[in-house]
Amino acid sequence: MAMASIAKRKACFLTRNLSNSPSADAFKLSYSLTKFSRRFATSGSEENDVVVIGGGPGGYVAAIKAAQLGLKTTCTEKRGTLGGTCLNVGCIPSKYMQGPKHGDLYRIALVHSSHMFHEAQHSFASHGVKFSSVEVDLPAMMAQKDSRFYPYSRCQWTPLMVGTLVKGKNIIIATGSDVKSLPGIIIDEENCIFYWCFGFAADPKETLVIGAGYIGLEMGSVWARLGSEVTVVEFAPDIVPSMDGEVRKQFQRTLEKQKMKFMLKTKVVGVDTSGNGVKLTVEPASGGDQTTLEADVVLASAGRTPFTAGLGLDRIGVETDKGGRILVNERFATNVSSVYAIGDVIPGPMLAHKAEEDGVACVEFIAGKHGHVDYDKVPGVVYTHPEVALCAKTEEQVKALGVEYRVGKFPFLANSHAKAIDDAEGLVKIIAEKETDKILGVHIMAPNAGELIHEAMLALTYDATSEGISRVCHAHPTMSEALKEAAMATHDKPIHI
Repeated sequence: MAMASIAKRKACFLTRNLSNSPSADAFKLSYSLTKFSRRFATSGSEENDVVVIGGGPGGYVAAIKAAQLGLKTTCTEKRGTLGGTCLNVGCIPSKYMQGPKHGDLYRIALVHSSHMFHEAQHSFASHGVKFSSVEVDLPAMMAQKDSRFYPYSRCQWTPLMVGTLVKGKNIIIATGSDVKSLPGIIIDEENCIFYWCFGFAADPKETLVIGAGYIGLEMGSVWARLGSEVTVVEFAPDIVPSMDGEVRKQFQRTLEKQKMKFMLKTKVVGVDTSGNGVKLTVEPASGGDQTTLEADVVLASAGRTPFTAGLGLDRIGVETDKGGRILVNERFATNVSSVYAIGDVIPGPMLAHKAEEDGVACVEFIAGKHGHVDYDKVPGVVYTHPEVALCAKTEEQVKALGVEYRVGKFPFLANSHAKAIDDAEGLVKIIAEKETDKILGVHIMAPNAGELIHEAMLALTYDATSEGISRVCHAHPTMSEALKEAAMATHDKPIHI
């Protein structure tokens, strides 16, 4: 978004990387802010209606919405750019990548590029497209994704001096989250790196991934398609614990077909990067003999933790839970008057789109309007190929609630569009209450599941029934017809199976 248009909305974005800044003096009685150890920029002494701490997806969206509602707003950010971890992440100085990168979007670009390579290797010939040979030019692949995104550094920001006071009638904490560290794991930024460091000094022949969550599986699948032997190590008994069990099992089988290996119920004890490559020491999660795994690189993807260091929350008495998340009420207000919190620093899914919804709703409350976010209706998407998208309840959750329900499923093997493009692995699964037919959960595994899920989200938001979806005319041939057929299977019978 152009800074000129943001300026017209009266939102001031202040960014600067201020090293060695003093620690927080905490909030003053008027809830003014100064000198943050997280190196936030600070601005003039004129009082704002709203001050947003953090320029990530939640923070900058909250600032723009506040300005749209006529509130004088300042957004402060430690980096020289907006976007938070979703768009900006520090990366190792490697042969292929240098400097801050656009995290989530770069990941999507790599998933797509690696899929194109895999298709050229394994599928193009069956479509009559033949090559004498095909190979990966990894530097060119990295350069391609780098060129896709608008350089935020070209925008004009307002850097100011450390110690300048920012005054606000209302403070919104939107400082996001940081990668979760693991005991015994030292990140050397060469052979053992965090998941958001997308480039390596050399194309890894063997890759170990710590963590079988969304991002660990996404990045593992990228390097598997590019030819690396990938092994995913996970402490839990299953991959992606939040996923519906039936869909999860099919998803894991699909990843295993892509030659990804899984070590579940396995605890990582330590990493040795002293020699060539890396050695990962593991043991059974329940205890037992240790074993050593060897690889060229390790990707650490064990989750994220709220980032509130240096904010001085304890000095003003802001309450947090045992995990460090700031406790808020339904209006995103903390226990301290006029201090609010949104996004990854509060309970709920750690997702960029959830943080954006938090930001809008929080500002609407501050402006005297009504805001609302239903965390049960926030979609999640695993950007592998095929993708997996999920929203609302899993079958296991519905069963635990004691609700009588029906399940409807439809495989993409019976979908004409999926068959025509030779990409028919996956299914749609709908769970609906038996008595009312109200949809309780939708789970999709398909090449474009992240797009298909939004019809289901609309239905869930307005408490639609499976029969309601089944009676909506869907264009033919499309992938979305599978959702209609699954809805028909839920309340009656599908047509095409």
